[in-house]
Amino acid sequence: MDSFEFENGDVIDDAVVEFMTFGTPKYDAEGSISNAIVYCSGSLGTFAGINKILPLTEKGDAFDGDKYFFVSMSALGSPGSCSPSTTDLKNKFPKYSLVDVVNFQRQFLAEKFGIKHVLGLIGNSMGGFIGLTQAILYPEFQEFIICGVSSYKVAGHDYILSKFVDEIITSDPDYASGEMTYSLIRTLRLANLAEFNFGLSKEALRSMSNEELAFEFETFGNEMLETDIYDLKYCNESCMNFDVEDDLDKITSEVLIISCKQDPHFPPELDGIPMSRMIENSRLIIMDSELGHLCFNELETISDELKEFMEGFDDC
Repeated sequence: MDSFEFENGDVIDDAVVEFMTFGTPKYDAEGSISNAIVYCSGSLGTFAGINKILPLTEKGDAFDGDKYFFVSMSALGSPGSCSPSTTDLKNKFPKYSLVDVVNFQRQFLAEKFGIKHVLGLIGNSMGGFIGLTQAILYPEFQEFIICGVSSYKVAGHDYILSKFVDEIITSDPDYASGEMTYSLIRTLRLANLAEFNFGLSKEALRSMSNEELAFEFETFGNEMLETDIYDLKYCNESCMNFDVEDDLDKITSEVLIISCKQDPHFPPELDGIPMSRMIENSRLIIMDSELGHLCFNELETISDELKEFMEGFDDC
């Protein structure tokens, strides 16, 4: 995009947007795409996060590619799109909020496709934050949102985890330099390892031997070295104080909430269940998966429930 203006007034010129599309666009009487569904990945996820729903895009499935036109973006702040690493601004990149992430997405959809109204939005984890924020700020923009393994606020152990990651990063004196040093590489690894315990369920972790756990822990830390420390810092900070509890009554879209019984991040009893009670037009599915917070990788297990929900939008 030619430029993007942040909530705080900062402007980025030549704002890069990484995206992919698939499916079949359909058009209304004015020539606008009428069946767009936007996919929003979790923290620092790229456009490729939409792969999680690909098993359900065959003919007759919940997300039939012949019925819907899917757009998936790497969000503002994520590598590939406009971010600290992509712009090479590092710690001089503008501070962004989830409102900025939503507005970045909306501006792109309007400029690239002329889309000013979408059928729906699917988001997992941070992608759920984006969906809820969009539905609150722009209630007429979408017919539905699917909010998966997510919450209406970052609180309790999740807030402490975010604070811990932030503390690890900012405690390194090299962080302010904007240049990657050996010390920052080590700090990046530690900050990412703080997240390891919040992916798979407790049951899945307990089923491994300590030797297997040590190997997985080491592998996770090494793989996450590909993350940019400034991307991680900015993304973590944008979510740390997320709280839309007092605004949930502004949502007029249909909402499907997907929780997982074994999710260590957002357990249903603390997040999905109370959120379903606070959102008037909502339904709740509680998955049973030892993948825990990563359960969107086996959405096929709730394919019937997803298909039933999507059938309500066949005439939209």
